[in-house]
Amino acid sequence: MKPAAGTRKRLRLRMAACVAALAASAVLAAPQTYVIDPTHTTPLFEVRHMGMSLQRGFFTNTTGTIVLDRAERKGAIDVVIGTGSVVTGSRVMTDVLKRDDFFNAEKFPAMRFVSRDLVFDGDVPVAANGELTLLDVARPVVLTITGFTCGAQLYTRRPMCAAEATATIRRSEFGMTYGIPRVAGDEVRIVIPVEAMQE
Repeated sequence: MKPAAGTRKRLRLRMAACVAALAASAVLAAPQTYVIDPTHTTPLFEVRHMGMSLQRGFFTNTTGTIVLDRAERKGAIDVVIGTGSVVTGSRVMTDVLKRDDFFNAEKFPAMRFVSRDLVFDGDVPVAANGELTLLDVARPVVLTITGFTCGAQLYTRRPMCAAEATATIRRSEFGMTYGIPRVAGDEVRIVIPVEAMQE
């Protein structure tokens, strides 16, 4: 005896829902690659000036990729920041930071952070154990990740993720020793607000 038309329709809808759920699970399980949006990824730094005020600057040229496998709690980060794109509120200070004493932007036009060891809380990345290369010196650095969220980009509807990554380093460990501690402090706080679009 054949099921009634209404019953057949309900069965088809349930099967379609199951197929959609399985497809969504497969997508979540697969590693996803995201390309950093340089327009909305502007790293900044904070450093103490003459032991008093906290001075800030930022970089306008950032590229890179982020790979996330949230089901397996794995991922990777590769971010390149153009040192010559450093900007402060003072043209004089901006020029000073590009010189040999600090970022030496002509000789070392980029710094890079690479991580193949992401730490997850559930399916949310909360830290990245990696290596920062600055002035051709590589040192281990841990980025703390907060505010991680994913969704559809408002205009293009493309999948995207966003977060903020922070770390504190000592610039002397990378050979940037000029002016410590009287002119500028050794300890530098880095803040990286990130937006990235899925490939």
